[in-house]
Amino acid sequence: MQHELAETLREISKRGTDGFYKGWVGAAIVASSQAGKGLLTQEDLDNYKVRELAPVECDYRGYHVVSAPPPSSGGVVICEVLNILEGYPLKELGYHSAQAVHYQIEAMRHAYVDRNSYLGDPDFVKNPLERLLDKNYAAKIRAAIDPAKAGVSKDIKPGVPPHEGSNTTHYSIADKDGNAVSVTYTLNDWFGAKVTAAKTGVLLNDEMDDFTAKVGVPNLYGLVQGEANAIVPGKRPLSSMSPTIVTKDGKPVMVVGTPGGSRIITAVLLTMINAIDYGMNAQEAIDMPRFHQQWLPEATNLEDYTLSPDTRKMLEGMGHKFGPPQPANHLAVIVVGAPSLGGEPVGNNRFYGANDPRRNSGLAAGY
Repeated sequence: MQHELAETLREISKRGTDGFYKGWVGAAIVASSQAGKGLLTQEDLDNYKVRELAPVECDYRGYHVVSAPPPSSGGVVICEVLNILEGYPLKELGYHSAQAVHYQIEAMRHAYVDRNSYLGDPDFVKNPLERLLDKNYAAKIRAAIDPAKAGVSKDIKPGVPPHEGSNTTHYSIADKDGNAVSVTYTLNDWFGAKVTAAKTGVLLNDEMDDFTAKVGVPNLYGLVQGEANAIVPGKRPLSSMSPTIVTKDGKPVMVVGTPGGSRIITAVLLTMINAIDYGMNAQEAIDMPRFHQQWLPEATNLEDYTLSPDTRKMLEGMGHKFGPPQPANHLAVIVVGAPSLGGEPVGNNRFYGANDPRRNSGLAAGY
């Protein structure tokens, strides 16, 4: 099939976007959709326009974070969680100590309430980014987090203070001229709709699942979402893609992203915390076991070896509920300048790439 995809790429190379949306490639996409009783028409392809939107930005412990804006929820949730966690001494509390993990789980729980309730395509809904990204708002959430007790997800609702009113692919690139690129693109489920547009090598997605098909009903990733992300003609679904660039003094120091549905956000977030708070190098930051909390369902998903039996018991004593791991993410990370943030270079090497071992695929190259 790859030689067919090569022909499609040649057509795009020759004709630009028209090589994909029009001509024989566009016709094949429409025909394949309609053959399976799908709704795509040539008019849909003709009317589709890529939007360039300003990224979401925030600061965390002296680093500047640049990430994806709505209709991706990634940047908003990452920045909201970082704003909450900045008020806790994570490093002093210790890596994966019960108290540090408690604060991280609760920050995730609160931020996903906002994600699932307020965010959607900015052409159709007003995303309250100014409030969600405000450090004072994060302070209100910290005040609502009991340091000794887990929150109960069903009791934490939008409209209640402080919440007023994976077949994705990712790659990260950095170069000697100071350019950095973090790219995530998605089909949603494994191989999307599992349909290839005839003779193009192009897989059709099943991205409709990212919409709120029915308020209060979980999607493929267990996300329970609200009216802001309801299906409307011409609207784009809310995703969790989180391509992110971290800078220091105006220069990129870390490029990060991953596939993985709703757990993309927490995987990117934890990798950044590992590097910034705990001084891990690129490979260590993505190798460490991860946990994921998305408000509903109630349980926090744990990868193997995330918590010692003693630590888990302490957290369960605080009211936390734990479930099995989600399918693996596949982080792609570059740290620029040294193996770890603020560290010393090794020889003449300036780019340190790390590839997630969880799926046993992909490659990292540095120089």
